[in-house]
Amino acid sequence: MDINLADVTLHIDQTLRSDELERVEEAFRQHDGIVSVHINPEKRHLMLVEYNPDKIHSRDLIDILHSQGLQGELIGL
Repeated sequence: MDINLADVTLHIDQTLRSDELERVEEAFRQHDGIVSVHINPEKRHLMLVEYNPDKIHSRDLIDILHSQGLQGELIGL
């Protein structure tokens, strides 16, 4: 069985502390269709998200970010 997966990089406009980054990562992981979330400690404003576009749309990723009180944009698909 093939699973359709996509990767996207989100740019987070705010500068976040480690505990805030963990909270954001956990918020993404709670959604069906999110496969993995990674924030590079050296580039804390960039988050790589791997997801199944059959279950969640890229626009939903921005909505999740906004639900955490953050602003940002998709910068790569």
